[in-house]
Amino acid sequence: MEDVFGEPPAADFSGSGAKNITTEEPKAESLDYGGDGHGLTHVGSSGEARMVDVSPKDISTRTAAASCKVMLGKKVFDLVYSNQIAKGDVLTVAKIAGISGAKHTSNLIPLCHNILLTHVDVELNLNSHDHSVEIKGVASCSGKTGVEMEAMMAASIAGLAVYDMCKAASKDIHISHVRLESKTGGKSGDWFRRVVDEGPVSTF
Repeated sequence: MEDVFGEPPAADFSGSGAKNITTEEPKAESLDYGGDGHGLTHVGSSGEARMVDVSPKDISTRTAAASCKVMLGKKVFDLVYSNQIAKGDVLTVAKIAGISGAKHTSNLIPLCHNILLTHVDVELNLNSHDHSVEIKGVASCSGKTGVEMEAMMAASIAGLAVYDMCKAASKDIHISHVRLESKTGGKSGDWFRRVVDEGPVSTF
C-alpha cells in the first residue's frame, strides 16, 4: 500500500498536543428497518427492497388528499381561463388524467399494493393571484393499506396533464408543492398538514 499512498504518518504529531492516537474501523450502525415502529417499511432486515405484507392489518376506511400547483404565467393563465388553449379544455382533461393516474399507481410505483379504490376525485382551481392552477387529488378505499400514493398520483398526473396541454404556449411552466395534505384511517391514525402562511389563500 505504501507504493500507492506513501509512508504512513508517524503516531506522534509534534506540536499538535495529540498523543497515542489509535484508529479503529468504523462499525456498521444497526438500523431498525420495518417493524411496528417508524422504520422504513419498504426495506427488509438486510436492506433489500421489499413489498410490505399487509395480511395482519385490519381493514378500515382510509382516505388521503394531496395537492400541487402548476405555475402558468400570466399569458398562459389567460389562455386557460378563456379556454383558448389549442389542445382544448385544459381543466377537464387534467381532471380525467388525474383520476386515471390514481387508478394506475401500483403499475408505476413498484412497491405499492394494488388497491381497490372506492373513490377518486380531482379538483382544479385557477388562482389569479399567482397565475397558477391549484390541484387537489383525493382517494379513498376500504382496505389494509393507505391511499396516500394514490392521492399523490392523482394530483401529480393532473399537474403533468396541465403542463402537456399548455406546453406549446410556454416553456416556463413548472409544477411545485407536490405534497400530502391529509390522511385518515389505519393504525397510524389521522394526519393533517399544519396550515402556514404561504402567500395568497388557497382555493381549497
